[in-house]
Amino acid sequence: MQIIIDTERRELICQEAGQSKSLPLCSAEAFELINRQWLKVGWSLKYSYSFSWLGRPVIQLPEDLLRIQEVIFATAPDVIIETGVAHGGSLVFYASLFKVLGKGRVVGVDIEIRPHNRRAIEAHSLAPLITLVEGNSVAPTTLDRVRSLLHPGEKVLVILDSCHTRQHVAAELAAYSPLVTPGSYIVATDGIMRDLSDLPAGQPGWTHDNPCEAARDFAQSHPEFAMGVPPRPFDESSCPQPLTYWPGAWLRRLG
Repeated sequence: MQIIIDTERRELICQEAGQSKSLPLCSAEAFELINRQWLKVGWSLKYSYSFSWLGRPVIQLPEDLLRIQEVIFATAPDVIIETGVAHGGSLVFYASLFKVLGKGRVVGVDIEIRPHNRRAIEAHSLAPLITLVEGNSVAPTTLDRVRSLLHPGEKVLVILDSCHTRQHVAAELAAYSPLVTPGSYIVATDGIMRDLSDLPAGQPGWTHDNPCEAARDFAQSHPEFAMGVPPRPFDESSCPQPLTYWPGAWLRRLG
């Protein structure tokens, strides 16, 4: 596909398979095409590696953080479980929301929590709201530890952000979905991988080996969960698609 942006004529020309299509530059369809390329180029340049939250690197697209903030406010979970800790920025982000909301705590799970990251997280002012669990996210001993941190009647939201292979995400969905309470979500992040296979740092297998496919498989075999983007509490835009690294991520438990 070739995209030509003509700012003088205010049009976008899309050429693909011998066909040419002209669109008004300020149209929803043009925005979607530009959006798709912006996400891919930004991923190549590690755009999401340029942000921090309250002193900790948070390797997420800003729009994804704002969208999940909307979900957290709407669903009011008591506990967020996140697989994948890295520098701990996401844990601190969720903990800061809980601090403002006056309730809630975060459980971070990772196969390896590097000592300098652990020290920084445990020294953070929001550390009392964060519990770290080190171990393979789908290992029985790790799951037992996570379950022991939950109390009866608590609302639980789960975010999967560790190993992003289809097989591992499928295993995490099977392991953590029983912990999700009705009305809450399990989120399989970074499905953007499916669109990155043709990039220099991408891999051809990502077209089928990605979190989106695992989430779709899970939804088809688990009718108690519905796949779909959460409703926006405020939206006066004409943008048809979100700017997200998490396409096909959201699975809401019904009931």
